[in-house]
Amino acid sequence: MSEQKMTLAALNEMLAGSPFHHVLDLSVEQLDDAADTLVMRLRYSDRIARAEGTGQHHGGVIASLIDIAGDFALIWQLGHGVPTINFRTDYLRPAINTDLLAHAKVRRIGRTVSVCDIDVYSEEGKLLAIGRGTYATAAG
Repeated sequence: MSEQKMTLAALNEMLAGSPFHHVLDLSVEQLDDAADTLVMRLRYSDRIARAEGTGQHHGGVIASLIDIAGDFALIWQLGHGVPTINFRTDYLRPAINTDLLAHAKVRRIGRTVSVCDIDVYSEEGKLLAIGRGTYATAAG
């Protein structure tokens, strides 16, 4: 692990560097050192709806949020980007007319592989989806 974790401002600057992240309107909202947890917000927009007029997030957007939040939880800890090896998403209920808050908890940082668990909540605090990401620890 790096001697000094990345700051909230540095993480948001890195996040803003990707056109895809820009489309999703992502931001890192909170870093909790004690819990090794990062909170990332995805703002709802009709551009990312499942179908016009539904107000419902597309499942691929939620899966992307899970992957990116796990990645950035490790970037925060390691100080560099990490490639995704695998991730899974379990959808628990529809996400309708709400921003999404992904709570990414670093479970393990190993020599070659790291693991994060990610819970996705509505603004009202309802658990909408859960995921687990596995990432290569080396800079990617």
